[in-house]
Amino acid sequence: MAGKKGNKKLPLTLRLKSWWEGYDSEEVEKRYVEALPEEVPETAPEPEEDKNKPKETQSGLAVDPWDEKSIDIAQYIWGEGYCGPGGPEYIVSLSKLLALSPEMSMIQLGADIGGPARTLCDRFGVWITGYERDENLVNAGNELSKMQGLGKKAELEYYEPESEEFKGFDRKFDRAMAKEALCFLQNKEEVIHAVSEKLKPGGLFLITDYVLGHDAATAKDNYKNWKVGERDNPYPVMAEDLTELLKKANLQVRVSEDISIQYVEMINQAWRGADKIATQLAQQEDGAQMIQILMREAEYWTRRKKLLEHGDLKLWRIVANQKSGGPSMMSDW
Repeated sequence: MAGKKGNKKLPLTLRLKSWWEGYDSEEVEKRYVEALPEEVPETAPEPEEDKNKPKETQSGLAVDPWDEKSIDIAQYIWGEGYCGPGGPEYIVSLSKLLALSPEMSMIQLGADIGGPARTLCDRFGVWITGYERDENLVNAGNELSKMQGLGKKAELEYYEPESEEFKGFDRKFDRAMAKEALCFLQNKEEVIHAVSEKLKPGGLFLITDYVLGHDAATAKDNYKNWKVGERDNPYPVMAEDLTELLKKANLQVRVSEDISIQYVEMINQAWRGADKIATQLAQQEDGAQMIQILMREAEYWTRRKKLLEHGDLKLWRIVANQKSGGPSMMSDW
């Protein structure tokens, strides 16, 4: 008697290739499995559920989103020191309106492993403190900063902005940046106020963040799948709601624009050739586990990219300054 087709899946190279070439990898996998011959399943007792087993992601890997191997995989894809879209050239271009200089101090929320901070320190000489919610990223980032001679100028600190112990930042600074960080905080208003309180007169705050593309986005299955599958729970708001929070914090919004197209292009560019990375990883002793982590990362970015392409999510850029002062060349913005 013919049985089910079991747990057959699309081979790794085909899954990766279908994604960067613009095909829906889930649909390709469905057609691939349908074309396989039937097989008789082996009977086996159902394993008992271990209540002490760590929670798993949709990819089946235990949740430890930024262990050493995950950090390594991120850098394979995005470049040394980076955990997401936007390498050195993009960061420099994104920050050009900040008019950075060696005399300035800056904070960055969502510092990851410090790639953007080190890029800006190296290019403009600015002193940056990066704040990050994951201790593994902080430790790895500080090691990289020390190796590059930037241990003091691009230092990362662990912080818990949603805890009761969070009382804001302990010193004044000239510039601030939040790179895809506010979306994952419920208390956005409190954190924005904390930034505003320590931003010097005329100081600038640069934000890039995921925002809702429209009111109906949260009802869609793709959105629900994205929300469940993320490392941290996302809490995106509409772009206008985010700008209103800035205004409430005594910040004047100077730039507010959709940069989703550029962001999706960066995602596609970074993931092109990831099948070659998978082939290289397969030669390593821990290759099977590394490839699993690579596929988990691909799943994260597949879901994000799909929402961005459909307009359910957008990547928004905002530049704001204190109302009490501002740059002298606003006409150049």
